[in-house]
Formats: sequence, C-alpha cells, structure tokens
Amino acid sequence: MAVDIPIDARVLGPAIPTPARRPGSVRRTSTIDAVWPGGAGTPMHLMGRSRDLLTPLDGSVPLVLAEDTLQAIVEPDRTTTSLTSSTDRVDLQPLVGVKGGGGSRARVVQLLPDEVEAGTPLYLLLDDLAGATLVSGFAYTHWRDEGEVLDFNSPETKARKISMEGICAGFQKGASALGVDGNPPAVHAIQPVPMLIREDDSWAWHELFEVTEVSARRSRRMDVWREGDHYVIDAFFQDAGTSPAGPRIAVHEYTIQATVDANSGLVTAIQAVPQVLPFLECPMAALNVGRLVGQPLRGFRKIVNEQLPGIHGCTHMNDALRALAEVPVLVAQIR
Repeated sequence: MAVDIPIDARVLGPAIPTPARRPGSVRRTSTIDAVWPGGAGTPMHLMGRSRDLLTPLDGSVPLVLAEDTLQAIVEPDRTTTSLTSSTDRVDLQPLVGVKGGGGSRARVVQLLPDEVEAGTPLYLLLDDLAGATLVSGFAYTHWRDEGEVLDFNSPETKARKISMEGICAGFQKGASALGVDGNPPAVHAIQPVPMLIREDDSWAWHELFEVTEVSARRSRRMDVWREGDHYVIDAFFQDAGTSPAGPRIAVHEYTIQATVDANSGLVTAIQAVPQVLPFLECPMAALNVGRLVGQPLRGFRKIVNEQLPGIHGCTHMNDALRALAEVPVLVAQIR
C-alpha cells in the first residue's frame, strides 16, 4: 500500500545558500569534503573546516571567533584509520579505529567533554563525520561511464533498501523508495544547486576545499542574531557532490528558521523547509518539527532524535536540527 502524502509535504527546490551577512550577527560555517584518491571502493579522505565569524554592528572588519580543521581517512566499512586536526587542544588518537555511526558520536561525547561543553567548531566536525561518511558515496552516481546505467532493481539494491524500512520518513512502510506494489524503487530526485561562495563577500564562508574530480561535500551555515528578548536563527544544510557537467548536485538540502527566548533558552518557533530531497515521502518529516517548540535549544543534540524518531523524522533533517544546540554558544558572543 502506497503512502498518502499530504499536499504540503513537498520540496521547494534549491535555496539561496549564502545570504548577505547581517550586522550584529555570528555566522558559523562548516564543510566536510570527501575524495577517493584510489578510486571507488578505496579509503575515503575527508577534509573538514569550520569557522565562527562575528559581523560587528557598526560594519567594521569581521572578527574570527574560532576556527578548526579536521583531516580523516575512513575505510569503505566506515572505520576511521587516521584523524588529525590543526588544533593541539585535544588528542584525537583514541577516536582512531572507531566505526562511523551513532556509536562514534557517543564516543566523541565521552572522550572530549570540554569540546562538547564549549560547542567548538571542532566538535561540530567530529559529530558530523558519521553523517558525512554515510552519505558521501552517492557522489559516484554522477560519474558513471558513458552508457552505464545503475540497476535499481538488482537484488542487492532491493535488499539494502528493504533493510532500511522504518528508519525515517523516506523509508516508511509503503514508501516509493522501497519499491511499492512491485514497482522499482524510486530514483533520487537530485538537483543542481548554486555555489556557496558570494562574489561580493570574501568573508561569507571559510576557505573552501575545491576539487574537480569525484567528491562529496556536507555544508552547513548558521546565522544568529538578537532581536529584543529573542534571538533568531537562519540555518542551511546541504549534502552535494561534484558532477562532470560542472555544477554541484545536491541530494539533501534544508533551510531552518527559528526563534528562541533569550532568557529561558526555549524555542518559541521553528520551521524546517525541505529544499532538495531524494524521495516523495521525505518532506513529510518536516511536518513534525513543531514538536520542538518549547524545548531547550541547548539540549537539541539529544532532544531532536527523541522528538523525531524513525519515520517521524529524517536522518538529514535531524542532523541539521541537532547542530542548533550550539547556537547559545554563538549568540553569547554577540556584543
């Protein structure tokens, strides 16, 4: 039986990824780029960068509040074999040998409590490795040899998709991604997306790692500013890859708008907008985001998955929302 999709559960198309910086705001940006020097099926090399930037209210030169980098090598089974950073604040070697997934995030929290408490750019990058390594392989779908066609009806593909039933809105029972009523599984509704950089603002993003070969990138932008007794959040999340044709192709993209009571830290309004998603049922998860109203933003790393579990959420939307937990750290630096 096919899923009955509400009329308001739909993607809106690619967003403008980088609006002009707002005076009196803090912008956190992060990217994790993945490449495969040895080709498909070989270890993935990842470069992560993240920066917090204060745009003064008087329009003077922006101030870099914090900046971290992360380099990792991850095996095809998502086991990390190398992990280094530009900072000497922490020892990352205890995280080497850990396999990607929820367990790796828990290990980061256990081993690096100071980074977690401080909400540093490095913590965001470490937490994001699990999601980035899970998604990055899709980049190869854009680089097939001429005449090569992906077999979405192969027994291996069907078995893998069926094993994912129930993990999110896009893979709920009866979803098009699973091959409803004997029909072949739906194909990713990927879309070309604009570049992140702004030609008129060299401060808009941190230094980006640009490649022309097969690569994938997870990108985030969070703008935060104060309005009276609330602070306002405008956030962007994207999983995209390079393509031989030139433009980047996105498979997941969300924008998020929220307001938070500055005194209590409780969310007063929040909306997640599906911009690009792979399957018809995926946008249904965004209809449930209102459950987060009244929740403490600082606890979002845990609360989001509690309030939006399984088919009530989306793995990537939840990731976009979880990272808002560090917004109070950013807003505290607005003068």
